[in-house]
Amino acid sequence: MTDVAPTSPTADHDPVAAMLHVLDLSTTAARTTEDTFTGSSLAMPLGRVFGGQVLAQSIVAAERTIPDDRAVHSMHGYFLRPGDSAQGITFSVDRIHDGRSFSTRRTQAFQDGVPIFSMIASFQVDDPGFEHHAPMPEGLPGPEDLPRIEDHLPDVHPMSKSLFIDRPVDLRHIPSPLYLSVEGEHSPSQAVWLRLRRPIGDDPLVHRAVLAYMSDLSIQESILRAHGIAWATPGLKVASLDHAMWWHRFARVDEWLLYVQESPSARGGRGLGTGRLYTRDGALVASVAQEVMVRVPAS
Repeated sequence: MTDVAPTSPTADHDPVAAMLHVLDLSTTAARTTEDTFTGSSLAMPLGRVFGGQVLAQSIVAAERTIPDDRAVHSMHGYFLRPGDSAQGITFSVDRIHDGRSFSTRRTQAFQDGVPIFSMIASFQVDDPGFEHHAPMPEGLPGPEDLPRIEDHLPDVHPMSKSLFIDRPVDLRHIPSPLYLSVEGEHSPSQAVWLRLRRPIGDDPLVHRAVLAYMSDLSIQESILRAHGIAWATPGLKVASLDHAMWWHRFARVDEWLLYVQESPSARGGRGLGTGRLYTRDGALVASVAQEVMVRVPAS
């Protein structure tokens, strides 16, 4: 599950509306111990479900079973099988626990009767307590000082370029993207400014779910950047294995967020990527960790 964007079926297609549509799950008849929901997928160039999408949908499904006074604060999930973006997805939610302050839910996403993603998430009442957070890095350029992704792809065929620019999220890399090549130092770290391409209203549940969607964009890249590997490398295979996320503070996803990313380790065909999401004024919004499978053909 890479950061290649969902495709657009028409020139006047609104990619943000398409994303919000697939996150708006339908309710099916409840079972004895589970709540069941169904959803569709965004079209993808290789036909595989984007991991951030099924992750966000699983959060939405779990939230549908949670009291209104509780918000998601953590999730841990495993990508079990590649999903087919041409098929619908069924989400089954187990109400594992409801306490005075915390609720726990397990969500499993199914296609053809087998799970493709499994997640446990925790939700909490907003309680007062200690406050501190790691500071945002200083001295980085702002999003307005960075070129748009289309400016990095002047010689790419228009149909191929649409895979990158016609998506719901605007990404601007520091120092530069690694779609076609890796420029500069081969370092296991990078930063990305990102936001939705248009406003989406004020519902905090939607903003939290979309933040989960966005958290899977580019989190793998610090691993690739460390070894000078571009996404366009022939034969490269990257697949997300698991994903963990902690929501610390609320933030709007239609305003610029800084995603600071680092890879502390890679070995045995696996790499670990970590990330921190900040608002423009320096508040730490969320922390992310993901392990991925990386296979590069022998030269």
